[in-house]
Amino acid sequence: MKIKLRLIYFLAVLSMGFGFTAAAENALTWQDCVREAAKKHPDLISAQETISQSKDTKWETESALLPQADGTLGMSRQQSGSTSANKPSNSYSYAVSGSQLIYDGFKTIHDIQADTEGVKAAREAYRFVSSDVRYGLRSAYIESLTAQEAIDLYDDIIEIRKSNHELIKLRYESGTEHKGALMQAEANLAQAEYDLSQAKRAVVVSRRKLAQEMGNIGFTDFHVNGDMAVNEPYFEKPDLIGIASQHPSVMQLMMEKEQADYKVKSAISSFYPSVTAQAGAGKTDSDWPPHNNKWNLGLTVSYPLFEGGLRLAQLAKAKSVLRKTEADEQSTFDATVSGLETAWADLQDSAEYITVQEKFVASSEERYKIAEEQYSIGIMSYDNLIIIEDDLVTAKKQLLNIKASALLAEANWIRAKGETLEYEKY
Repeated sequence: MKIKLRLIYFLAVLSMGFGFTAAAENALTWQDCVREAAKKHPDLISAQETISQSKDTKWETESALLPQADGTLGMSRQQSGSTSANKPSNSYSYAVSGSQLIYDGFKTIHDIQADTEGVKAAREAYRFVSSDVRYGLRSAYIESLTAQEAIDLYDDIIEIRKSNHELIKLRYESGTEHKGALMQAEANLAQAEYDLSQAKRAVVVSRRKLAQEMGNIGFTDFHVNGDMAVNEPYFEKPDLIGIASQHPSVMQLMMEKEQADYKVKSAISSFYPSVTAQAGAGKTDSDWPPHNNKWNLGLTVSYPLFEGGLRLAQLAKAKSVLRKTEADEQSTFDATVSGLETAWADLQDSAEYITVQEKFVASSEERYKIAEEQYSIGIMSYDNLIIIEDDLVTAKKQLLNIKASALLAEANWIRAKGETLEYEKY
């Protein structure tokens, strides 16, 4: 019985250990990183709060169209003169009063329409922030993925350098190779080992950057899962003009232009008189509770006679803001189209170059295989062997760098299109 209990306990502890190991690995996919950033990235939270503030501003403006009501409760004690015959008297009152805007030249209506466009502009600004957050997150993800791939790459290079070192050492010990060749092989092996150590440190740094882009700077106990393939179609050129017209930066300025247009209309409306209705009812007396009724009902028409040109200045300023937003919109649209053209060309160049470099790697591997065999039987010199070996190592390194550059070009193309974190194709 004791043996069975010990066995059960051992298996439980073992399973807990496996569970902890699996949990400690924390393998993150690209979608995992996106979900984490969407919840915690401070720039997104800030942009969301800007939307909330713009909604509140619109709410404040809308309140002017609703009835305004106030309640008052008063009590006072007063005395006239200083003689004993003049006793202090009390006064009590309470009342409810209200007012309703009837007409202001549609100024408030135009202000509400302007604030509505302000909310739309804030939403487009959020999309723009989300696009930048996605690019930063994707770049950090690619950096982390590349650093992990570099470890495997340098493991392979170390094996190549070790094989070369052992072969040269045997020939040196047999007297068929000079000491300089052996020292060169040792230096190449030391370089490969250093590159591996550097790659491991780069993994730690890249994970910290990725954690920052996810909005969780303290979370570094993870590794990323994914491949280094370009998934974005790059064969057929899309409609760049159409994409630019829907870009969040362009859409934001379009909404701001509409907002500025309504501000001009509001400024014009301020030259019209405003009409407000008032009503009130209450009671007053020298005793509490008061019994004497009082009420009022009225209509107020107001029009400023002289303000030193204030409204003229406000109208001129509103028109200037409108002209500025029109110019900004055109400038941003042109820059967006140009940026799309550049990003599209970079994506094509980078993605196509991967195939070219893969052919170089394949040819370098075949040349090295043949050269190693020829050197081992003495029909190739060390100088020729090391040139071919270095070409293979360089080609492998370049392939990794080219794949990373292609992924970054892909991320930049997606940002150029203005796509947000919700752009899920990976």
